[in-house]
Amino acid sequence: MKTMTCKQLGGPCDFALHGNTADEVIKTQDSHLKEMVASGDETHQSALKDMKGRWKKPVSGLAWYRKTKRDFAALLDD
Repeated sequence: MKTMTCKQLGGPCDFALHGNTADEVIKTQDSHLKEMVASGDETHQSALKDMKGRWKKPVSGLAWYRKTKRDFAALLDD
C-alpha cells in the first residue's frame, strides 16, 4: 500500500489517500473531493471541477493520469 496526499493529486489539502494502485488512490481522491464539497468546503470546489473536467480533455487528462501513475510508482510502500 502507498500513500499520496490530496495536494499531490491537485487538491488543496494534505489529506492522506491510501491504495495499492494509482487507480485506487485516484478513486479515493474523487470520493474525498466530493465529500468535502458536499460538506460545504469551498477550497475543494476547484479541484473537483478540475477532476470532472479532466476527462473532457483527453490529451491533458491522459497526461495528468500518466504523471500520477509515475509518481505513485516512485513512492515507497507504507
